[in-house]
Amino acid sequence: MKVGLFIPCYINQLYPQVAIATLELLEKLNVDVYYPQGQTCCGQPLGNSGYEEDSKGACKVFVENFKAYDYIVGPSGSCIYHVKHHFDILEQTPEVKKVRDNAYELCEFIVKILGVTDLGASFPYKVGLHKSCHGLRGLKLGSCSEVMGIHFSTEEDLLNGVKGLELMALNRKDECCGFGGTFSVFEEAISVKMGKDRIKDHLDSDVQVVTGADHSCLMHLEGLINRNQQPLKVMHIAEILNSSL
Repeated sequence: MKVGLFIPCYINQLYPQVAIATLELLEKLNVDVYYPQGQTCCGQPLGNSGYEEDSKGACKVFVENFKAYDYIVGPSGSCIYHVKHHFDILEQTPEVKKVRDNAYELCEFIVKILGVTDLGASFPYKVGLHKSCHGLRGLKLGSCSEVMGIHFSTEEDLLNGVKGLELMALNRKDECCGFGGTFSVFEEAISVKMGKDRIKDHLDSDVQVVTGADHSCLMHLEGLINRNQQPLKVMHIAEILNSSL
């Protein structure tokens, strides 16, 4: 299979180590990975702000860059969700449908498409998993706590396969962190309070490292942690799965 590696703009600019970890993980799994040099933002910030019509240009560029690949894989649940569910604003050509149908968040691709849960990683720390709203409720990467039935989580499956890692149980395991993209700008006070609540849950649960599959949420939490000088480290799940400590 030919996989197009989609690196969201904020990861490209601020967290290049996440992009590198994602690439190395896929290469370890013998995936034929390509990085389209012309890729840009997927258009999510404009769409979230109510300017969907103005985002069409970015959406079309995305399709043009990734239409040749069997799968599109990215380390961001919210961006992948945008591609799959909000590219409906474009004319639904075969190319657009192919891109939408074959876009996958990294963990989902590894577990559901490649059928792998043990990546041979080692990370001897107590880890708290933040389940982002887009990944959990949008992409269905796991079961929601308020829904009765069989529990499942692609992220937990992968973390449980990491040697030495202790996945800590949180009191409110799938509560929103308050980021919400532009919500954190327009409703700053509420966003900060929600983020502090999530951080307190991790601290109360004896967590050393906070992780997740959406670095926009992790960026929000990390900012609050650093500002308040709290004893927590934040890492994207790709970094942990690629670790050999």
